[in-house]
Order: sequence, then structure tokens, then C-alpha cells
Amino acid sequence: MDIRNCSSPTEFLLLGITNNPAMNVALFTTFLLVYLIILMANLGMITLIRMDPQLHTPMYIFLSHLSFSDLCYSTAVAPKMLMDLLSEEKSIPFAGCALQLLTFYIFTDAECMLLAVMAFDRYKAISKPLLYAVDMSSKMRSRLLAAVYLVGITDALVHTSLTFRLCFCGSNEINHFFCDIPPLLLISCSDIQVNELAVFIVFGFIELSTISGVLISYCYIISSVLKIRSTEGKFKAFSTCASHLTAVAIFQGTILFMYFRPSSSYSLDQDKMTSLFYALVIPMVNPLIYSLRNKEVKAGIKKLKKKLLF
Repeated sequence: MDIRNCSSPTEFLLLGITNNPAMNVALFTTFLLVYLIILMANLGMITLIRMDPQLHTPMYIFLSHLSFSDLCYSTAVAPKMLMDLLSEEKSIPFAGCALQLLTFYIFTDAECMLLAVMAFDRYKAISKPLLYAVDMSSKMRSRLLAAVYLVGITDALVHTSLTFRLCFCGSNEINHFFCDIPPLLLISCSDIQVNELAVFIVFGFIELSTISGVLISYCYIISSVLKIRSTEGKFKAFSTCASHLTAVAIFQGTILFMYFRPSSSYSLDQDKMTSLFYALVIPMVNPLIYSLRNKEVKAGIKKLKKKLLF
């Protein structure tokens, strides 16, 4: 279609999670609880790391940014979704839809990159402990974090601009609970080959780079750990990586399933469930994974409790 003859709606209608109104109150209660846990757990993790000098190390600084990313991309989705569950008016302005998609992808991409950076940090800490303080200096950390957010912003801008240059001349109903790329492409009346190619190439490059970075880092980590003679030393080294590996497996597995499965197996209902998992469940479980399995975080929580109570 000629873009000069293109007319797009001023707003979209989000059809939401379900077509059954009887379920809305139960879903609202459940997801409100989940979102409150996300807010408390991630803000708590950020506050704890900022307040406890013992946690002012590269690993925990990266973890605070992971919590920040979780908080931001879940907040891009959850408040609007909760409002729509109790509202008959489920519209979102055209610009609001673009902003939601942009924010969501900035911070999901940032999280993807952060998980790779955290693997690199563990490699430096375990494989080269004597050079760790030099290799992961504040200057190096700043560069890594700048690269993380630069990739997130660039990728999000590319996909947002490509998506919202399309014509939406038919229905303005998005069969989803937020503005995501796949359901927006489904209602476009433009040629979406460039968009699909961009998703495959750009997302594919980010996924391949980050997963390769994690795997290479852990190959070196395993090699270094096997050289440790004491069983206790080996266990301590592996235990520092367990939480990170769990977070990587959950996040990357969900993203790969979401965006790289065959188009023949694509289902909007399945898409909604997967989106709910990585938009709300992952940001809720990440701080729990890192706090429940981490002695330093547990010790920090105890210190913070004493400060607040006494």
C-alpha cells in the first residue's frame, strides 16, 4: 500500500487477556497481587544494594540494574492491563501504544544484555580473581552499562519506528493486553516483510550474542572451577552462579519460544500466556531467585531490618 494514501487510527482497542467478563475480577486480584510483589521485591532489591556498602560490588550493581529493568518493563504493561480488566473502555492512544512498545523493548533488551554482562562478571571473578578489581573497575562497569542501555534503546527505536510506520486501515482492535509487535503486525494492511526480517535479524543477533556470551563465560568458569582442589571451594564457586543460570534459563527460554518459533505454530492465546509469563512472572521471581539463594543478600536484609527497627 502507498504510504501516502495510508490512514491510521488515533487509538487502538486492547481486547485483553480473556473474552470472559466473569473472570476479570479474579484476574485483576491475581495480577494486582503479582504487580505489588514486583514493585516491593525489585524496589527492595535496589534499595538494599544502594544502602548496604557490602553489596557495592560489580555483581550487585548489575543486579540492581536487572531489578530496575524488571520494574520498568513490567510497569510499561501491568497498570494499563489492570485498568482494562475493570473498565469497559479499553482504548489506548496511538502515541501511547508506541510509547508502551518502546519502553517495553528498551528494558527487555537491557535485561537480555545484562544477563550476558553478569555472566562475564562471574567469569572474571572466578577465573581471574586477582585481576577482578582491575578488570571490573568502575570505569569498565560504566562502559558495560552504557552499552546495555544503548543496545536496548537502539533496538527498541528500530522496532517501534518500523511498526508504527505501517498502515492500520482496517480494524483497530489488538487481540492482546498490551501493544506488542506480533499482534500489531496482524492488524496492519501494509507489507510487513521488512518488520518480520527486522525481528529475525535484530532480535536474532541480540539473542545469539547474549546466549553465546553466557555459554562462553560459563565454559571458562567450569574449566576454572574444575581446577579447584577442595570440594567446598568448587561448591562455593558453583553456588554463586546458580541463581544467575536459573534467571538466564527462564528469561532466554521464554524469549526464544516467543519470537523464534515457527509461524505455523503461532497462536494468539498462547502468545498472551507467554507474554504474561515474561512481562509479569519473570520480574516477580528474579529478585526472589537472587535473594533466596544468596547469603550476602540475606545478610543485607537482616542488617536493613535492624536499622529500620532500631
